[in-house]
Amino acid sequence: MMGIDLERELNPQQLAAVRQTEGPVIIFAGAGSGKTRVLTYRIAHLLDIGVSPFRVMAVTFTNRAAAEMRERVLRLVGRDARDLWVSTFHSMAVRILRREARFIPYDSSFIIYDDADQMTVMKHCIQELRLDDRKFRPRGVLAEISGFKNELVTPKQCQELASSVREDGVAGLYSLYQEKLLRQNAMDFDDLLMQVVELFRAEPTVLERYQDRFQYIMVDEYQDTNHAQYVLVRQLAGGRRNICVVGDDDQSIYGWRGADIRNILTFEKDYPEVKVIKLEQNYRSTQCILAVANALISHNRGRKPKELWTSNGVGDPVSCYQSCDEKDEAMFVTSEIRELVNREEASYRDCAVFYRTHAQSRALEEEFIRSGIPYRIYGGVRFYERREIKDILAYLRLVANPADEVSLRRVINVPRRGIGETTIARAEEAASREGKSLAYLLEHAERIPDLGKRAQEALKNFFQMVNTWRKLESGVNVAGLAERILEDTGYLSILEADDTAEAETRLENLKEFLGVAERYDCSDMDSSLDGFLEELALVTDIDNYEPGENAVVLMTIHGAKGMEFPVVFITGLEEGIFPHAHALMEQDDVEEERRLCYVGITRAREKLYFSWAIRRFIYGNSEPKGPSRFLEEIPPEYLCPAFCRRGGGRDTDKKGHTVQESSAGNKEAAAATAAAAADAFRVGDKVEHKKFGRGVVMETKFGPGGDLEIYVSFESAGFKHLMAKYAPLKKA
Repeated sequence: MMGIDLERELNPQQLAAVRQTEGPVIIFAGAGSGKTRVLTYRIAHLLDIGVSPFRVMAVTFTNRAAAEMRERVLRLVGRDARDLWVSTFHSMAVRILRREARFIPYDSSFIIYDDADQMTVMKHCIQELRLDDRKFRPRGVLAEISGFKNELVTPKQCQELASSVREDGVAGLYSLYQEKLLRQNAMDFDDLLMQVVELFRAEPTVLERYQDRFQYIMVDEYQDTNHAQYVLVRQLAGGRRNICVVGDDDQSIYGWRGADIRNILTFEKDYPEVKVIKLEQNYRSTQCILAVANALISHNRGRKPKELWTSNGVGDPVSCYQSCDEKDEAMFVTSEIRELVNREEASYRDCAVFYRTHAQSRALEEEFIRSGIPYRIYGGVRFYERREIKDILAYLRLVANPADEVSLRRVINVPRRGIGETTIARAEEAASREGKSLAYLLEHAERIPDLGKRAQEALKNFFQMVNTWRKLESGVNVAGLAERILEDTGYLSILEADDTAEAETRLENLKEFLGVAERYDCSDMDSSLDGFLEELALVTDIDNYEPGENAVVLMTIHGAKGMEFPVVFITGLEEGIFPHAHALMEQDDVEEERRLCYVGITRAREKLYFSWAIRRFIYGNSEPKGPSRFLEEIPPEYLCPAFCRRGGGRDTDKKGHTVQESSAGNKEAAAATAAAAADAFRVGDKVEHKKFGRGVVMETKFGPGGDLEIYVSFESAGFKHLMAKYAPLKKA
């Protein structure tokens, strides 16, 4: 290997993983433990000991990861390694299917349909079988079919398993869908894996040929494999059993899309002779961050025990901030980032803000804009640029301004109401001849030549709705108007009937938008529709930042997998938000949420912040919140309270505790009583007051005389500043 000293380049566990070339091997690679390094050195070592690159295959989940692995190997071995198969599962499947097309019912030139293509085919299937598309939503049915394919369930088996009218209908759609794909010589992404598995089952000699070729197989991110991928790997490794899988059960976070954590947890049962290696030395994070990660994930029962450690140093304590609401939380995040940048401890690009759902980004985005801090969103678009948000805004703008043709064009057929491009084109021609606006001609459909009665009726009904909303405008607030529009158009009911993850996300975003409108209606600002639209126009008038720019990254924690940042904020750590409300009923789902939190924590290299709100205005409602169980599962000595800096003359020490300027004598008095007072009330304690009722301790500090002062947020009385020795306050 060009003189590379493995003992010097790798730690003992990594070295063992690289040198164990024969037989089954499972490498439990903890976060930041150098798994990519191990895989690339392992491939290079195989080539160095004389294995032909033609005999080696490495499979991962992203093209970027595959390209990086291939480039690293080329740099290490210093020779042409073009015969290596380093690819994603789907790329590998395509390559095999094209080569072996004579054994499958497709021509070698088959095409691969994307999501939009699949939707088109499924819509035709629903129409052909004369099914109610409100009960059989195309996207929902496709999601069910994807699940069947991931489990290697054929249309015939699906039909045999059907036990209800709906299941029978889905089975019929699955069968017809596959027939149409076959007639068009097309596959979807799930077909690629399923077809390879079926090929190997039907043609043992073909399987033997690939088993003989791929004598050394490596699989990255094994915890993310679904059943089809699991079976495919077992088929290929069934010859010499030189199979090496690398993964981390503590980072299995894609169960909702078919990944099965059992694949990695039961690997030792599938291969009893397996060599098990654990990579626990972390090269990314500080010991403080790892202590928090280890403490949290230890609460999961379904895992292989491992303990991350590092020689990077202790590092800064992990901060935990309790905010009043989502706006206060966003202000804390932006304030902390600005201070880090001003103190030259970080740049904007060093900072990442994570949240559980896209809908949570709205308050953060608005505060970043107001603060003038550049940001960019990965894994999603900005809140006000999302399709459903742009749709409702277009409706509102059309109500406010009848001449707004851009908004009219956007929503005139959304949801679909039979006003197609042909109608628009004829209206445009008539508008041009008569010197009228497009909006005028569409509203006066009788003036459009050769327009059918159905289109005329659809236009008439549409403008009747719009005119009704215009009459309502002066009598209802913005939130009420938006709700009426979503109801009259059927926008909400269509999404509610489409039982998919995407529809649920869009519904959450619309509810979040209604919450923004309600907050505006309750504010002291001009509560007119024009004022609301003007405010949002200012908020959303942002430059698009390039990926390489110096900007803070905002993303869901799912999107953060595989990334790392010097500074990480994990926001919204409240029960029902994170862990998500949908996960609270099943222990397995809670454990996946905990793994997700663990993934977020282990993205941080130097600084980590948690935040939660005692009230959050989300999905259209302002609700009291409690801290996430994940915060409560972390020993308090691992967390450092961080307080907002609203008060004049207040500052914080290095541990985040509030410090008040005072005489030396007073500081000594405070220090003398600190131990006893700290046991009385702590930040986050739920308390009761005879007059003010129930509340939560937001901050504690010692005053000039050494007396403990408590800042409490009461459910009904708001914020109060109390003296502990006088206030009739007790823990709830």
